Amino acid sequence: MKKELWVITGVVLDETIQFSLLELCEYAKTSQEQVIEMVEEGILEPDGASVHSWRFDTKALKRLQIAMRLQQDLGVNLPGIALVLDLLEEMDALRQMQGR
Repeated sequence: MKKELWVITGVVLDETIQFSLLELCEYAKTSQEQVIEMVEEGILEPDGASVHSWRFDTKALKRLQIAMRLQQDLGVNLPGIALVLDLLEEMDALRQMQGR
């Protein structure tokens, strides 16, 4: 059974949803191999000890979607994607701190 996922302007509303590897691939329209490579590179951090028990949250889905765009649109390699995503998250955290 496919989980219902509401997305408005690219922001996932329900942060409690967890995805299996197959579900994550379905939502992101990518292959398991691509996701496994991103996990190995540190781009995605699943819960679970093995590929078969991995669970991903909505943050991982968002990171995967951004990673795929960086790779497809700009030709950024996996180490570059990891760096860009980390920097984007740091910028987000700084913006939130300034808003307080």
